[in-house]
Amino acid sequence: MNRIKFFLVCAGLVFASQTVHAQDTKIGVLNALQALFNSDAARVVQEELEQEFAEDETRATNLTQQLQELQQEFQQNEAVMTQEQIRRMNSNAQDLQVQLQLIQERVQTALQEKNQEFLQSMQEELAAAVSDVVAEGGFDLILNADSAPYFAPVLDITARVTAKLNENAQAAGNE
Repeated sequence: MNRIKFFLVCAGLVFASQTVHAQDTKIGVLNALQALFNSDAARVVQEELEQEFAEDETRATNLTQQLQELQQEFQQNEAVMTQEQIRRMNSNAQDLQVQLQLIQERVQTALQEKNQEFLQSMQEELAAAVSDVVAEGGFDLILNADSAPYFAPVLDITARVTAKLNENAQAAGNE
């Protein structure tokens, strides 16, 4: 009987020590996409994209303005317009809308491709930054922010990873 009691007490102490040890586990939560897209490297890519698509943006703005002007003209003159004028105006508006849609689709596709290229090119840098933050912070577990329905903001290491990405990029640039 004493042996069983002794065994139960020992098992209880082992269990309690593991529970205490588990409570000391340091957990971090990371939104990797946010960390990458807030980095200096992402800002450089964003600036390049803005320059690359500036002409398309200007063209889209002009098309939108033309559409608005056509709409205003139609509203003002609808009562005195012939059916042919109305058809011509509708045709012009449809042409402008098609042009605008083509520009939007082209830009959207290019943005998706550039974002994918950026993500692929930054995988190693992200892994290194996360490893550095884990080592510096003594983390035992890093969770993906998207998979955690709730977490206290104090657990979020996204900004730390972004800062480490920037720091590592500067260090690599200085070499």
